[in-house]
Amino acid sequence: MFPAASAPSIPTGNDPVDPHLSTESWSEDKPEEACGVFGVFAPGLEAAKLAYFGLYALQHRGQESAGITTYTPEGKTHTYKNMGLVSQVFSEPILNDLTGHIGVGHTRYSTTGSSRVANAQPVVVETPQGSIALAHNGNLVNTVEFRKTLLAKNCPLETTTDSEVIAYAIGEAVKAGKDWYSSVIEACQQCEGAFSLVIGTPTGILGVRDPQGIRPLVLGTIETDNPDKPHYVLASETCALDIIGATHVREIEPGEIVHITADGITSDTWAPKPERKLCIFEMIYFARPDSHMKGESLYSYRLRLGHHLGKESPIDADMVIAVPDSGVPAAIGYSQTSGIPYAEGLIKNRYVGRTFIQPTQAMREIGIRMKLNPLRDVLEGKRIIIVDDSIVRGTTSYKIVRALREAGATEVHMRVSSPPVTHPCFYGIDTDDQDQLIAATTSTSDIAQKIGVDSLHYLSWEGMLAATGRNPENYCSACFTGDYPISIPEPLKRTKLMLEKA
Repeated sequence: MFPAASAPSIPTGNDPVDPHLSTESWSEDKPEEACGVFGVFAPGLEAAKLAYFGLYALQHRGQESAGITTYTPEGKTHTYKNMGLVSQVFSEPILNDLTGHIGVGHTRYSTTGSSRVANAQPVVVETPQGSIALAHNGNLVNTVEFRKTLLAKNCPLETTTDSEVIAYAIGEAVKAGKDWYSSVIEACQQCEGAFSLVIGTPTGILGVRDPQGIRPLVLGTIETDNPDKPHYVLASETCALDIIGATHVREIEPGEIVHITADGITSDTWAPKPERKLCIFEMIYFARPDSHMKGESLYSYRLRLGHHLGKESPIDADMVIAVPDSGVPAAIGYSQTSGIPYAEGLIKNRYVGRTFIQPTQAMREIGIRMKLNPLRDVLEGKRIIIVDDSIVRGTTSYKIVRALREAGATEVHMRVSSPPVTHPCFYGIDTDDQDQLIAATTSTSDIAQKIGVDSLHYLSWEGMLAATGRNPENYCSACFTGDYPISIPEPLKRTKLMLEKA
């Protein structure tokens, strides 16, 4: 069913994570991840375990909650979701109870809706034709008005998520007599914003992307004894296909809907004018480097970011190091272009993850060393170029630079493989309000002084897009430019954007 050598084991304990425990961790100076979605139609296989491993591979996209809904051949549903990491939420006994051949899974970082178990997904809604289970990656910008419309129809909305609004809109269309396919299209036509959806029904699964395709969604297959009847998988990234031995077929296109049942797969374009605007931060940071987009791994793209960065901002130094793990490909690319040796100068504790234990005040003073520890014998007496993929608030960058100097680095030059983040995201990434984004209020030279580096250089916007090798119009880069491809209602704008001063 999946390659045993690469598959993690499933926990055997069945104690659920206490939903009252804090899931906050020491946040890196990064935008927080989007969510991960997964769906599988696999008659004869255990959908829950496939979904578990798929979500395990997508854990980087959200660490607050996880959930799986399965359907038996008779249409009966089983759902389990809770706060915590995938490996904390699910155990072997829990997965054994989630019987069925259809599965929908979700791992969440909250963007719309607070971090609590009631907002965990999939969202399950009862309809006259059976239950739907919806997993959503993205963020609607018209949630308030959309919600009012559904409340006027007496929909029993229980959470604060935009995902629930989409699920109930589908349910209302089913109540009106429409089939699953038409109901999903009708609901999506009322949505404004970013949404990649995986939707389970008693007869199959559906996958949908918004007309701009801001958040990713891919299609895969699992071989069966009948070559004409493969099992199908939908996932946010190809890494979730790899872990279960599925074959990547293609991306779901912007504005596309696919419907997978026992009769096979059907596809159509539901939006009148789809326009590709994939979030460029998916390319730079969010998606795993081993995931593929447009026929290549994101590692390759991030390597090219480093090449461009090396050409744009050369400096004399003894070694190039990275902020692990997300800065590594660009740092290697910078090293290749500059001819300056690459070395590991910071070791990451990869087992910290999300902790429920708050550090002592003394540990807070130590700061970044909970996650990153400098190698003194590598750094001492050296002029260092440190490469990171982004700077959002600057707080972690300051701590890293201080740790490098304490380890004996004589010079620290920072290079960033993306432009300055100056605007918040409204499409499914939890960035700060604009006045908390250091580059929105501070010049590059002043940022360099604040974080304590000898020099600081960001990759240009043009270099970031040139590294894609594709039409720059096909990407959303609003967090760098403020040019939002989907109109943002004024009340929502005011929650994150600084008001212009007279």
